[in-house]
Amino acid sequence: MKRIFLAAVIATFAAGSAFAQDASCETKAVGKDGKPLAGAAKTSFMKKCTMDTCETKAVGSDGKKLAGAAKTSFMKKCQSGA
Repeated sequence: MKRIFLAAVIATFAAGSAFAQDASCETKAVGKDGKPLAGAAKTSFMKKCTMDTCETKAVGSDGKKLAGAAKTSFMKKCQSGA
């Protein structure tokens, strides 16, 4: 029972951080004139922002940057928000 509860708590925090990532990119999606981006500009910005955010997190357990298949897998998982 404790393991199930612990897994639920961890999943809640993981989902919260994924939503927070999108929220921070949302708040940064502002043009040079101070107006919020819309349409293709917003889509492009969100994709780049998510990519940059995931890129900084792509670090192995030994502290080194991931490379190859491990990095590709991590980036797909990170960008999907799972």
